[in-house]
Amino acid sequence: MPQLSVIVYGPNAQGHLTELLDSLEAHPHSDAEVIVAAVGDWAREAAAGHAPETVVVPLPEDTGDAAARAAGAARATGRWLHFVHAKDSLPAGAARLIAERTAELDAEGTPGATRAAVDVLLLDHVSTTWQTAASPSRDGRLLAAVGREGLPVDESADLLRLTPMLGNRALRADFWRAHDEHLTTDDEPYAAQAALLHAGHVACLNQVAYEHRELRPESLPPRAPEDRFALIERYESLLALAKDRRAARAVVYDLMMRDLVRTFAGENLPDAVAREFFRRASLAAVRWRPEHHERPAGVEGVRHALLEEGAYTKYRAFQAANRTRRAAKKAVRTRKKQVGAKLRDQQYHRALSRPVDPNLAVFAAYWERGVACNPAAIAAKLRELAPHIHPVWVVSKSNEALLPPGTDHVIPGTRRYWETLATAKYLTNNVNFPNAVVKRPDAIHLQTHHGTPLKRMGLDQMEHPAAAKGLDFDALLGRIDKWDYSVSANGHSTRMWERAYPARYTSLDYGYPRNDVFYSATAADVRAARERLGIPRGKTAVLYAPTHRDYEAGFTPRLDLAELADRLGDNTVLLVRAHYFYGGAASPLTGLRRSGRIIDVSSYDPVEELCLAADALVTDYSSIMFDYANLDRPIVIYADDWETYRTTRGVYFDLMAEHPGQVARTQEELTEIFVSGSWRDDSAAKARAAFRRRFCEYDDGRAAERVVRRVFLGEPEEALPPVIPLEERTPAPTPEEASA
Repeated sequence: MPQLSVIVYGPNAQGHLTELLDSLEAHPHSDAEVIVAAVGDWAREAAAGHAPETVVVPLPEDTGDAAARAAGAARATGRWLHFVHAKDSLPAGAARLIAERTAELDAEGTPGATRAAVDVLLLDHVSTTWQTAASPSRDGRLLAAVGREGLPVDESADLLRLTPMLGNRALRADFWRAHDEHLTTDDEPYAAQAALLHAGHVACLNQVAYEHRELRPESLPPRAPEDRFALIERYESLLALAKDRRAARAVVYDLMMRDLVRTFAGENLPDAVAREFFRRASLAAVRWRPEHHERPAGVEGVRHALLEEGAYTKYRAFQAANRTRRAAKKAVRTRKKQVGAKLRDQQYHRALSRPVDPNLAVFAAYWERGVACNPAAIAAKLRELAPHIHPVWVVSKSNEALLPPGTDHVIPGTRRYWETLATAKYLTNNVNFPNAVVKRPDAIHLQTHHGTPLKRMGLDQMEHPAAAKGLDFDALLGRIDKWDYSVSANGHSTRMWERAYPARYTSLDYGYPRNDVFYSATAADVRAARERLGIPRGKTAVLYAPTHRDYEAGFTPRLDLAELADRLGDNTVLLVRAHYFYGGAASPLTGLRRSGRIIDVSSYDPVEELCLAADALVTDYSSIMFDYANLDRPIVIYADDWETYRTTRGVYFDLMAEHPGQVARTQEELTEIFVSGSWRDDSAAKARAAFRRRFCEYDDGRAAERVVRRVFLGEPEEALPPVIPLEERTPAPTPEEASA
């Protein structure tokens, strides 16, 4: 019988389950078992891919947390149970820490021992939100004050003030089973507090053994206003449990009053709901008030008195007076900042008063670089399927000359720019529009993204300062809240976008429109692309496309390109593309064009045409690998600094374990891969096939059509072309096939 059963339960919310299981797998403990009560197919699939000793209990999609915990506990064989929600995390070694401490408690509580058996072990934790990472809790001081010795709950009632969640407490298995009818509830705070009130003795572990993750409320389904009544019911039930325990009842009552006042003050409830909440809260405050209970001093005491009195009108007046005082102080603080500041562009605000033009669409890509990427593919399909909708591109002044002839466009900051953004029905971008852009209720914002994420994105960059570099995460949240739709190329991207950009947009699991060309291009298209690039017939073209590194100031090729070209011989041409972040900074490539065997394609657009022309791709961590995989051509990963990149930038999965082909860690290894021919051998093909199954899930050549029909023409989901199964898709011909 193991000492500890770690019971992971719930749905794979925003993809966090995989990280949790990876952590458990990386730091296993011989006396701990892992039970995954997996809610839904994705949680089951994520759990099934981990250590074989992990026990997976598959549960239907609509299974609640309480039922999932119960199902996991029913399969557990450990002496102690630790319930871990699938969205949360465990610090390294947490299972070992809990297992060893509970073993000590078991030894202390054996028959003949001087100490009583402990039912609940309380743990410290850290909290992570969509804005902060691993913030210490306030529980540590209280846990330290109580100490490690097991105590009756009546002698340590202040422990009820600990954060009420099951993750920061381990429960003796037989104690859980004896009280499961009281603890099996979807109201986790109630279950956590009820466990303490039912326990005989509790003990503390003043060490962090849990990481609680709070998801952004705006990424979750909205709560009904009436749901707040459940808070009152929770506390009345807890007070009923504590009615004969004076110290515990006093603490629970204090907690109830604090939470009732905070809820009433902090939530903008409809008046009828607010009045009913206040009435019920007042009744509970009077009914359960302990004898000789003293109200807190100051403003808080006034709030408690008004609540007990049931004086709704007086309470609202008191609130209004406080708000007026706070507003006056804030006005004084901000007035200096406002002096000299200009109002937002007056033309823009005047334009916002005009009706939205249902036949006007704005497109932008890569921070106003021009017609490119997913927005370009969508705009092209829009001209075909909805010619009545007029597209206008946002392009910087420096890139204006590069636009295709006849492209209607606006320059950022101009009067027409603001007027167009204000009145357009559709706003499509593969990054974000400026913070100042107002989201009108009848406008539609379409976020297309520009790659499948290997590196951490959005809010997930908070843990990686080198990547974030001062990113304003509050402003980021404001921008993503404007999204109506988010385009995704695969399930991995969908889950990571939901996690990195938590908001209430609709995910369009349609594929990336820019990748449609990889299925529609003909042999003639492939030949034409190679001719434009100057690739001689019969030569092998290798596209080298490294990504940007946040810890480097500029682009320096990580390969000795001249030496590589010499080693690969006259029959190979290197197409070298520096990341677009570096603009014209690809000067190290100057002078490397040796007999046409090295071609600098850093400024060549579109990149999809480079992919069509290449026989193989060499990259490191660039998202181009996910797009190129659609062509089912060889990919080689050159990862000379994987550990540094993974640490400084953060990644969503281990590319060294889930790579799309051969992997080289040195230039010599890379050279050998091509010289030996292993770049296109059976093992490389096998790895690529697995990679394509995961990351080319929705790309089938009709992504742009699905987006236009759904977003711009308003067609229902069921009327759209279904995604073609991977095994039935036919990618564009290879250069070898095209020249045959």
